[in-house]
Amino acid sequence: MKNLMKMLDERQDEMIKIRRHLHNHPELSFQEEKTAQFVLDFYQGKPVEIDQEVGNGHGIIVTIEGAKPGKTIGLRADFDALPIEEETGLPFASSEKGVMHACGHDGHTAYLLVLADCLIELKDELKGTIKIIHQHAEELPPGGAKSMVESGLLDDVEHIYGIHFFPFKKAGEVAYHPGYAMAGRSYFKLRIQGKGGHGSSPHMANDAIVAGAHFVNAVQTIVSRSLNPFDMGVVTIGSFDGAGQFNVIKDHVTLEGDMRYMTNEVADKLDERIREIVKGIEAEFGVTCELELTRDYPPLYNDEKITMQIAETLEQKGIGDYLTSVSEFPQLSGSEDFAYYLEKIPGSFFYVGAAPKGVENPYFNHHPKFDIDEDALLVAAKSVADVALADLFA
Repeated sequence: MKNLMKMLDERQDEMIKIRRHLHNHPELSFQEEKTAQFVLDFYQGKPVEIDQEVGNGHGIIVTIEGAKPGKTIGLRADFDALPIEEETGLPFASSEKGVMHACGHDGHTAYLLVLADCLIELKDELKGTIKIIHQHAEELPPGGAKSMVESGLLDDVEHIYGIHFFPFKKAGEVAYHPGYAMAGRSYFKLRIQGKGGHGSSPHMANDAIVAGAHFVNAVQTIVSRSLNPFDMGVVTIGSFDGAGQFNVIKDHVTLEGDMRYMTNEVADKLDERIREIVKGIEAEFGVTCELELTRDYPPLYNDEKITMQIAETLEQKGIGDYLTSVSEFPQLSGSEDFAYYLEKIPGSFFYVGAAPKGVENPYFNHHPKFDIDEDALLVAAKSVADVALADLFA
């Protein structure tokens, strides 16, 4: 461990260089050909097994086998970007119009590449096997994680770990949450077909906008009247496409939205109620409805025992060295497809502070001015190294 930490210190500048290269050359989900090639080139000639094009895209799994027998663990980083026009003004800002690493995936990949390379150099001293998971398409459902799990290449992984950079903490601060930590998400699209007509003669038409407005109001009662007050649930209508002429009764409208929840039981209740409301609208307004309802990502559940072991490990080994604090963080209503790994493999997903220095109110993830403190790269590498080796040598 002492050798590993020294090696990471010596390669901090390399992590930053890699992060800046990736930040300058972002690629959207399922389109990460050059990014995947960059990752593959990094491992060329190294004594590892490489599986590429894993799952439904450009996923890569690199297997590092230690000299001594032991358990198999997985470490994951995602590498896709977002359809956002960058406004940071950084000298290494995105060179791709309308595409930006606005969620820190460039940093995730950078720290894990260097950490993996250091582990490869120390493989003769390692106990067990480490699978490095470079994942595509976290940002766009159905995502890359589910298909990588379904590939079967991770069936032997006993524990899995991942991190995310967030600006709610400073570099040197790590946060965790045992149990349900991040929300699941569903997408819905509703097309309401009425009968168009002249605004002067509503009795000869069947107004789809009125039916759609009723749907918007009705779904707001799901959380307030159908869920247990102690359960987390959110229903959002993000799009109501009813544009037309001021004196024409609309023939049809299309609405889109999403639902968030912290357990699959709540997801079931949300699905049930939204379908009931749609049936009621058909009966009440004499319209026909086409409902598309899909579950994008499940709730993210961190194994409680493993998560508390992570907290204990980092408090013992990191505080006073590369960490200033290790603390529990509240549940987050955002979603993350790392949840698919955790449905099958016990593990934990924790947060590494990355608020830019000197910024009082940092921009949150997915903002066009989002940035990270690059000192967080080394913190991520060291914290994951501590967690991984503590598990392998337990």
